[in-house]
Amino acid sequence: MSTNPPRSTRQHILDVTAALLECSNIDEVSVREVCQAAEVGAPTIYHHFGDKRGLLEAVAREGFERYLADSRRRASSEEPLQDLRLVWNGHVEFGVSHPAFYGLMFGARTTGPHPASDEVWKILRASVLRLAAVGRLLTTPEQAVLTICAAAVGTTLTLISHPDAAELSDRIREAVFAVVVRQEEALPRQDATHVLRTQAETLLATLNTSAVDTPLTADERAMFLALLELMVCSSSTRPSAAGS
Repeated sequence: MSTNPPRSTRQHILDVTAALLECSNIDEVSVREVCQAAEVGAPTIYHHFGDKRGLLEAVAREGFERYLADSRRRASSEEPLQDLRLVWNGHVEFGVSHPAFYGLMFGARTTGPHPASDEVWKILRASVLRLAAVGRLLTTPEQAVLTICAAAVGTTLTLISHPDAAELSDRIREAVFAVVVRQEEALPRQDATHVLRTQAETLLATLNTSAVDTPLTADERAMFLALLELMVCSSSTRPSAAGS
């Protein structure tokens, strides 16, 4: 019973910080502002978290715990590709529903990559390995995981700032899967190539316009654009597979 109040206070501070981050960016939220909103003194913050960086890392950890709890409740099926779609959809839905957590988990400049992200990508890797086991990958599992990871994070961060483009997730998901996954009932090569190129070109053109602003850092944006350019170039230059 004696341990409940500290935990309750700590959780209250985390919830208040997350709420503040929904309305402001990381740089604008100060320890003083958190203290005022949570109605606690600065020593309480320092006792539980050490400093602002410790507080933000704790908020990120809380986000990963919620994310992983959602992922563990997701039942697998007999169809590995459908399960991979569910992994993608769950990832995007979590980010759009919890932008403050997601920004710290996957897009933060202040905290950097979080150790808990390893378990997130283990879930993705497990789904990819199921496809590899039945011969349905068009690339190595490592390349597939990196490609899907980069696309899912970039798509989610874009949708957080542009929630009216909800259909973007499905388009990018299927375009990316066309690069790394062999469909059970595959489209003719020329049709699949056309779909991939069209969707990638559309997103690339959209992100290259000055009117589009995203929460991506310069390096993250460059990586995402490079991935899209690679998808456009590879789909337009890949030869027809006569023997595949």
